[in-house]
Amino acid sequence: MNTKSKGPEEKKAGDEAYWAQPVSKLKVDNAPADAVNLNVEGRSVVGPLQGFGQLWQKTYWVRLSGAEVSARELIKTWKEKFERFWPEGSRFYAPIASIAPGEVAIINLTQPGGMVLSTGIMVLYADDESFTFMTPEGHMLSGWITFSSFEEGGATVAQVQVLIRANDPLWEISMRLIGFKKEDRFWLATLESLALHFGVSGIAQMTATVVDPRLQWSQTKNIWHNAAIRSAVYATASPFRWLRGLVVRGN
Repeated sequence: MNTKSKGPEEKKAGDEAYWAQPVSKLKVDNAPADAVNLNVEGRSVVGPLQGFGQLWQKTYWVRLSGAEVSARELIKTWKEKFERFWPEGSRFYAPIASIAPGEVAIINLTQPGGMVLSTGIMVLYADDESFTFMTPEGHMLSGWITFSSFEEGGATVAQVQVLIRANDPLWEISMRLIGFKKEDRFWLATLESLALHFGVSGIAQMTATVVDPRLQWSQTKNIWHNAAIRSAVYATASPFRWLRGLVVRGN
């Protein structure tokens, strides 16, 4: 299995049209009314160097044996219908302009007890063969997520490859306890849902490698933007916002 994808660090010069323009702060345009835009607007994006935890490279893939779909056709469909392939319990609010360089999407993840964890992504790179997301401050992971497709052994393969660290000490603890297992199940289920869309009951597989086992203690300060903490505070304050709304409407 060819588990190497074109990550952001490997794109060739001359691909400027496929890259997001540098931004200091994220901006969400036309956010849906039901989306919780709490930890995206105004945040900076963070790569693997800005995270706290161990640096992981994980590759997930599924073979679409027997499917009459090319790698480029698969990527086109994946970009156009990205949110449809996510497992239940999470919402990906796709950008109005679809998945294109520089676009920002809100992600709402339902947590135990019904709390909604608000975060998002920025599209760092997108062409006809792959697209890459970059995470914002406060997200559970700091790094890149690259979605690609290629043809191997007479079959089209769909692949997700991540190069990530937990964003802060609390996320590192959470990810080691249960988060990484949930993340693995999430991407494996996503790929199997994508394969099923093309009529294939494929079994997704994965590999994982610790690229750097060290913790980056200089990034402990990232905890200030922790999306889980901020989402919990937001949820706790919901009744007070509701009461304030009643007062305002009554005046």
